[in-house]
Amino acid sequence: MTYTSPKLLTFEEFIAQYGDNTRYELIDGQLRDMEPTGPHEAVAGSIAGRIYVEIFNSNFNWLVPKTCLIKPPAAEATALRPDVIVLDKAELSKEPLWQKEPIICNGNTIKLAAEVMSTNWQDDYARKVEEYAFLNILEYWIVDFRGLGGLQFIGNPQQPTFTVCQLVNGVYQQQQYRLGDTISSNVLPNLQLKLDDIMHI
Repeated sequence: MTYTSPKLLTFEEFIAQYGDNTRYELIDGQLRDMEPTGPHEAVAGSIAGRIYVEIFNSNFNWLVPKTCLIKPPAAEATALRPDVIVLDKAELSKEPLWQKEPIICNGNTIKLAAEVMSTNWQDDYARKVEEYAFLNILEYWIVDFRGLGGLQFIGNPQQPTFTVCQLVNGVYQQQQYRLGDTISSNVLPNLQLKLDDIMHI
């Protein structure tokens, strides 16, 4: 993870300077360069496409925005940028910033968030698990297609892992899937997906 700024930023400063730049997010005032690579973007795009097909087939009133920031209400200088996010259209009218900026403040608006693992695995496996659970996001996917996560998160030997975190009584219950496993989602119960399907890198 690259820390590109020694100066702490406020949420407002981050939005003004980096709000349109999908490379960056803000955690506790520190600018994070998410260092997206071609394979990272390919996996994220594949996941978004498969989710969109499920939304369309199930006729859910949801959308998958191209870019979106999450502003956790309890974290003052934090703006999280999930690789894929699914929003409930019916809840968007309650979002205070949405009409001017693609920023979500209420966890109820978010049906699912997904992070595709790159070098910032500590944020995705630890910090975001806490933030997304606190926001009451029902489901959070961690797609570690290179097996980069620490041994305490994905085990030994390190290998490609797809972790589905499902919210139960305010805490995520985590289920890990490896290559060949069929992934199960409560939010998208008809989803037919294996980690193998999105590994075209």
